[in-house]
Amino acid sequence: MLKTVADVMTRDPITVRPETSITEVIQALAERKISGLPVVDETGKLIGVISETDLMWQETGVTPPAYIMILDSVIYLENPTRYQKDLHKALGQTVGEVMSRDPISTTADKSLPDAARVMHDRNIRRLPVLDSAGQVVGILTRGDIVRAMAAGQ
Repeated sequence: MLKTVADVMTRDPITVRPETSITEVIQALAERKISGLPVVDETGKLIGVISETDLMWQETGVTPPAYIMILDSVIYLENPTRYQKDLHKALGQTVGEVMSRDPISTTADKSLPDAARVMHDRNIRRLPVLDSAGQVVGILTRGDIVRAMAAGQ
């Protein structure tokens, strides 16, 4: 029988709110040895994900986009909008300022191979698992999938 996401997901994962401080998130990730957390609104609905990748901006900083000046005009050689977004992440103090929005998610009844394919194709490390009301009920990580593969050997 085909395994589903519910068979291997981590149930009741730790979630954070947009107003949670970056310091708290860094501490939680380090203490629990995890790489990311779902971000939920006041009703518990998924609105984003905060990951190690999002937090790396805090340490690495941001490089301004390349530009040239011609007759007192600035011509950007890269998209300056991306720079603004990256700068906001580098200077952010709360989860809401740094998180990745519109995360890809799944449901508990989805087949494990389908969920694994989504994670592989989109190069993502975790999939929040939602119920029919959009509430986070679990999280599926690459580690969960590998452990399920090992158990089936």
